[in-house]
Amino acid sequence: MSRTIVDIHVLQTVPPSNLNRDDTGTPKSAVYGGVRRSRVSSQAWKRATRTEFRQLLDPAELGVRTKKVAELIGETIRELQPEVTPEESWELAKAVVEAGTGASLAVPERKKPKKNKDSTKAAKAAEEAEEAVPLPPESKYLMFLSARQRRGLAELALEGRPDIGGFLKTKENKERAREIADTRHSVDIALFGRMVADGADINVDAAAQVAHALSVHAVENESDYYTAVDDENKTDETGAGMIGTVEFNSATLYRYAALDVDRLADNLGQGLDEDADGATPVRRAVEAFVRGFVSSLPTGKINTFAHHTPPDAVVVKLRDSRPVNFVGAFEEPTMAESGRGHVRQASERLAEQIAVVEQEFNEEALATWVVLAGRNTAKLAEAGTRVTLDELVASVGAAVTERQGGRQ
Repeated sequence: MSRTIVDIHVLQTVPPSNLNRDDTGTPKSAVYGGVRRSRVSSQAWKRATRTEFRQLLDPAELGVRTKKVAELIGETIRELQPEVTPEESWELAKAVVEAGTGASLAVPERKKPKKNKDSTKAAKAAEEAEEAVPLPPESKYLMFLSARQRRGLAELALEGRPDIGGFLKTKENKERAREIADTRHSVDIALFGRMVADGADINVDAAAQVAHALSVHAVENESDYYTAVDDENKTDETGAGMIGTVEFNSATLYRYAALDVDRLADNLGQGLDEDADGATPVRRAVEAFVRGFVSSLPTGKINTFAHHTPPDAVVVKLRDSRPVNFVGAFEEPTMAESGRGHVRQASERLAEQIAVVEQEFNEEALATWVVLAGRNTAKLAEAGTRVTLDELVASVGAAVTERQGGRQ
């Protein structure tokens, strides 16, 4: 059966930076092709892409991933009926979330304040007063719910407000809660999926797959020793007020993502506006993903390194068979020739890999678009139609809409 797959390939150079670090503060890395490479995890770039969506989509089209789901739905309950107290709204929200997802919500343990031997009676009284303030219940793990799902659960909670326990004991209302939690998915849930540990039947399989970004060349992490001077030091006071180190590297990264448009359309399902053309929300989601993935950048240590670099090259392919990752072009690491850097060689390698793989494995794409910056990426102009980023987003959206029209 013919499918609709969008493959996104990006070459992007970042200067000294620490985009994505491990628990010791070291930039993440991986061995590939027998050498150590710089690595940015798929989770880090998916988070950056989701953050980019806030500039591209209406809040109503996005979900929220949080443990504080009762507090969030409680706010919606009070917006709908202002006379409901916060405490009652949390209990109503807790009941419908548990019914809809199978998860258990509980009031978290209050963080104990640090003991202060010199605490005054007033300070102790303030601490006691703070402890008397009730806390909303939370889930044990992050829960991902769309704006429509949260509002639907809030409306259901208010419908059963007089006796929420008895209301949700009926099979019909339990099923309604479950249906609300498993329909009208937001764009980000439809793209990146959702796992509910206590309710596998409402899990959502992701339509988008994002690879760990790898440098096309070998990388060695470096360490920056820094000092901070005390502004109030007198002229005869020498030395630093603080010293430290931060690790970093610089790299030309190969990034890859694949989007199954058919699964995206299925995931959006009843999230589509009843009055809207069925292909319109899918197109908006595809265009947001293409632009968001290409333009996004993880912000680890960004105030220290200001690594605001756009991609050097973007290649997007529309396929009807399966996704194809071209990272094999860099299994043998590129070697920086004197004064030439890595981008030129990476572009040549990628262009060659695309041509060979598509020919030898009969994986010719339906359409290919390229966005290029700088003369070092010139070889990739042969790979497809040269466009700007805006033209790329519009072209992919139009092509997907045309194919979805034939699917319906």
